[in-house]
Amino acid sequence: MRRRFGRIAAAAGLCAAAGAAILAAGCGTLSDVVSPAAARGAAADATQRSPSTPDCRVRKCVALTFDGGPSRPTPTLLDILDEENVPATFFVQGKGHTDTYPATLRRMADEGHEIANHTWSHKVLTDLGAEEVADEMKPVQDDVRRITGRTPTLMRPPQGRTSDEVSAVMKELGLAQVLWSVTAKDYATDDTELIRRRVLDGTRRDGIVLLHERYAGTIPAVPGIIGTLRDRGYTFVTVSQLLAPAVPQPGAVYRP
Repeated sequence: MRRRFGRIAAAAGLCAAAGAAILAAGCGTLSDVVSPAAARGAAADATQRSPSTPDCRVRKCVALTFDGGPSRPTPTLLDILDEENVPATFFVQGKGHTDTYPATLRRMADEGHEIANHTWSHKVLTDLGAEEVADEMKPVQDDVRRITGRTPTLMRPPQGRTSDEVSAVMKELGLAQVLWSVTAKDYATDDTELIRRRVLDGTRRDGIVLLHERYAGTIPAVPGIIGTLRDRGYTFVTVSQLLAPAVPQPGAVYRP
C-alpha cells in the first residue's frame, strides 16, 4: 500500500520538481526543512568549526553534489575535481555501483570528497514501509564503511521524496537528509551548454547543486561551471562543510 506522505513529502516533491524557483512560493520556509544558514546560526555559539573548513558564515559557498555513482565515467570527473582542487559530495547508489566500482569509491574518499547514501536500488522511499526503507539504506552504509572505513552520515532520498515516516527511519540509522536548490535536469539532456547554463543561472549563496556524472553531457560541463562560479566569488565545499559549524542531525531535512 502506498504510504501517506507527511507534510515534508508534499513540499519536497513539489520543490524537487520545480527547482529553485519554487522557493519563492514558500517551500524553503517549512519548519521541517532546515537551511544551511539556519543550521549554522543555531550551532554558532555551541560548536567549533575545523580550521581547515571554509567559514560559510562569511564566504559565499556552494556545494556540488553528484547522484547515482560511482560509475564508469566517475574517474574522469575525479580528475577534473582534483585538477581544480574542488571537493564534492557524492550520493552513491548501491546496486551496480558501490558493489561494482569499489576502487572508484575508495578514490573518492582518499581525495577528500564526501560520500553519502542514495539508496541501494533507487526506490521511492515514501512508497515503502519502514523496514523496506531501512533495507534500501543499510547495504550502502555497509559497502561504504567496508570499502572506505567511513560510514555515511548524509543521504538523499530518490526524487527528493521524503516524509515524517522516512525521517523517523533516517533518525534511527543516523542519517541526515539533503535535498538541493538547483538541478540541471541532466538526466533529460546531453546538451553540455544547457546543463552549464542551468546550473549557473540557478546557483545562489549556500546553493546545493544536483548533477549526475553518468550522463553524457554532465562531466564536460563541470569545468565551465567551476570556472564561472569561482570567478563569481564562490567557494566550493562539501555539504557537511556548508553546514559547519553545525553537525548534520539524523532525520533532519536540509535544503537551501
